[in-house]
Amino acid sequence: MLELHQVRKKYFGSTIAVDDLSLTIGPGEIVGLFGENGAGKTTLLKCILGLLSYQGQITLDGAPVNRANIARLSFATCEHSFFPNLTAEEHRIFLSSQFPTFRQKRFHALLDFFELPAHKAIRRFSTGQKNQFEVILALCQGADYILMDEPFAGNDIFNREDFYKVLLGILEPNETILLSTHLLEEVQHFISRAVLLQKGKLVGDASTLDLEEQGKSLMDYVKETYRYRADRVSQALDQLTGKEEGEG
Repeated sequence: MLELHQVRKKYFGSTIAVDDLSLTIGPGEIVGLFGENGAGKTTLLKCILGLLSYQGQITLDGAPVNRANIARLSFATCEHSFFPNLTAEEHRIFLSSQFPTFRQKRFHALLDFFELPAHKAIRRFSTGQKNQFEVILALCQGADYILMDEPFAGNDIFNREDFYKVLLGILEPNETILLSTHLLEEVQHFISRAVLLQKGKLVGDASTLDLEEQGKSLMDYVKETYRYRADRVSQALDQLTGKEEGEG
């Protein structure tokens, strides 16, 4: 169980990125983490991983996240955490020596699925390929909790849709996914739970099963929670059109 209790992260100055947030994520859940740019999603993931200092408490099965249990967490980030001069195969050899639970069979299968070369330096990969490889490493480390921050940037929609299907097929019951993304409609049938952030605060938390029983789509729930104004675009266009006509 991953538990966050009143987690608060304040950057230099007065910017509060995460504001007294409490959250519990159980084993086997696939959780979508949503929010507009600057909502605190990336900061929250980095706090969980111990990459940023914070106030509050984050525990994994009751114990603080530290060197003793950090291997139970993995991270796929669009900022990348691989060694650019190593090949995919060299990464496999190195990580296998560091993580006894490294998933060799899954590594080879995902490398084949994405059609990534095993003996080419990662720095020579395209942006999309680099992001694919980052996801592979996070999924193969052998972690119980796999955190992903916009992992599919630079990948086409067909590649992403196929990957969601593959991921659902390979995950084991104890593996948990916490996925930060803006691709709401693409992941609504993949995730089991939606967590919504706004200005660092937790503003929504619902299971997709409950939403389905209420006859709501994930997009409906998000728009309702954020009080989305459907007339926002038309009002902006009316103002712009009126300004142009006045100027003429």
